[in-house]
Amino acid sequence: MTCFADVILPVPLQGCFTYSLPAGFASRALVGVRVVVPFGNKKTHVGLIARLHNQEPQGIEVKAILEIVDENPVVLPHQLSLWQWIADYYLCSIGEVFKAALPGKMKKAPTRPATSRRTIAPSSLDSPSLDSLPSDGSFLGSSSFPTLSPAQQTALHGIHQQWQQHAVCLLHGVTSSGKTEIYIHLIAEALQRGEQVLYLLPEIVLTSQLTDRLQAVFGDRLGVYHSKYTDVQRAHVWLRQLSSEPYDIIVGVRSSVFLPFRKLGLVIVDEEHEVNFKQQDPAPRYNARNVAILMASRAKARVLLGTATPSLDSYYNARLGKYGLVRLSERYGQVQLPEVEIVDMKELRRKRLVHGPFSPQLLEQMRQALSAHEQVILFQNRRGYAPHIECHVCGWVPRCPHCDVSLTMHARSGRMTCHYCGFTAEIPARCPNCENTELRQHGFGTERIEEDIQLLFPEARVARMDLDTTHTRSAYEAILHDFAAGETDILVGTQMVTKGLDFERVSVVGILSADNLLNQPDFRAYERSFQMMAQVAGRAGRRQRRGKVLLQTMEARLPLIQQVVAGDYDAMYIDQMTERRQFAYPPFFRMAFIYMKHRRADIISRLAEEMVLRLKAVFGQRVLGPDEPPVARVQSLFIRRVMLKLEPALPRDKVREALMQTKAELLAASTFSSAQIYFDVDPL
Repeated sequence: MTCFADVILPVPLQGCFTYSLPAGFASRALVGVRVVVPFGNKKTHVGLIARLHNQEPQGIEVKAILEIVDENPVVLPHQLSLWQWIADYYLCSIGEVFKAALPGKMKKAPTRPATSRRTIAPSSLDSPSLDSLPSDGSFLGSSSFPTLSPAQQTALHGIHQQWQQHAVCLLHGVTSSGKTEIYIHLIAEALQRGEQVLYLLPEIVLTSQLTDRLQAVFGDRLGVYHSKYTDVQRAHVWLRQLSSEPYDIIVGVRSSVFLPFRKLGLVIVDEEHEVNFKQQDPAPRYNARNVAILMASRAKARVLLGTATPSLDSYYNARLGKYGLVRLSERYGQVQLPEVEIVDMKELRRKRLVHGPFSPQLLEQMRQALSAHEQVILFQNRRGYAPHIECHVCGWVPRCPHCDVSLTMHARSGRMTCHYCGFTAEIPARCPNCENTELRQHGFGTERIEEDIQLLFPEARVARMDLDTTHTRSAYEAILHDFAAGETDILVGTQMVTKGLDFERVSVVGILSADNLLNQPDFRAYERSFQMMAQVAGRAGRRQRRGKVLLQTMEARLPLIQQVVAGDYDAMYIDQMTERRQFAYPPFFRMAFIYMKHRRADIISRLAEEMVLRLKAVFGQRVLGPDEPPVARVQSLFIRRVMLKLEPALPRDKVREALMQTKAELLAASTFSSAQIYFDVDPL
């Protein structure tokens, strides 16, 4: 009889915890079921059984499982295997993966007897037999099933050919080329084969438009999964995927890779280049695109990566022959790509022809668009009213007391906010340093842009789309609905408006400050700048009329700006890869950051020096730093960072062992015991 269970707990500690099985529990204990266990002196946790055995731990007190929550497993064996890979690769604990994977409701102790808990799926589904579905989509009875153009048909055929040799295919299709219609055909084919589909998106904001399109074709066979849904809704989707009537298609953001799939056959990663596929905080700091590729490989499923601006990593893999590559180079309906005009703001300011963020050329194009009852998108990658305010006399700038950043002015709320920790303060009437009342605003955020546009175009209906206006699912859906319905004339937004949104009336796009994107301390700054500018430019002229893009910049002669204008992705790729090879950056080398945090500046400096000393003894010149990240104090914690550049051939298990051992030894020292140390593998 089995006597012990190794249990995963949602804590940042390595490994599993062994508990004994009381009499009567052994027959109900299964790998993948949740259990309630004691932890510490007074706490209890909901954990997950990962292993059953008869090996009694020696030298420690073994506590007993208090309750078995489920009659059947809620996590499948292949999911547990994937969790362990994530923990190993991204240098965290499997408990942290467990905490991120399950919906919050499923990590709480039950409030009723376990015997009353059931995995219940809706009985309202009336899906036809998958065996009888024709592959052309006619089973849907719906005029919503798209007819492909000759170019789309060629691309679809190319994808099938590439899948014969490669499990992963990159679809490089220009904006508005009709990639979604191709995805729909591939989904229908997967359903015909009796397979499930995972459709990954980088942003919640994209799910609304896409879900409407897919539900028009596939109806209630489609499930949606993201963090704007409640815990109850997400738990419902999870449990339904374990039922006898799971969703055939899941549309979701990065956390969707954790859902249980029994018959996964196709994974679509749309806008595969987006950095939002990478989880930043807390651990696990995983890349959902890469995890999805591994998950698909283990399920023997096919993967399609789709984008108009591939990540350089994916494009490198395609050119290397690791991935298949299919190009779709013309817009649907043979609509022309937008005309991109460079506006030299440096020259305009030298001639004193511009004041504020809008060039005369942009304002004239906006007037023409509005008079023709067309729409405008303005892209400014800073939210708030102004990046900061400054005393004109003494130079005082309000800064966050907890973080090394200036406070951003938000005029509508009358407050200044730290965009790192959330600290807020009232906008002062006078300088607290010299009592001067002349406080000047520096820069323009989306809130200021919105206000100025309303003054310049009082008849226009203006909306703003940024983190401040899209706190809830209903908020961003309302903004998108109004703009799509033509009830908004001008949409001002941050990078949210650069995503793959489809609006048929947009004729003008203004990129207000390309230099904000370029001047970032990151080797990927040019890649991301090209992607953002090309993506937002692609929102213009998506139907029967060529759009116009005004790109305002202080660096008009920069090669990257010329590449954006020409839409020359390959030139950008060659330039950047030459530089990355020369300076040992990905994809030629693997990168990892080691972050250290502490409340005392002297201790964090000593910890960083000791970390570098120990790592150089193992990795030599592959260790760079320590340095201060761009924001070196957040939430009253001082931060230091060490960079590792590693050859791809180095054994990952040996690297992991050395890093985890170094971390454990440093935290065991009394001086550093209250510090935080964590890893960011393949940082973006």
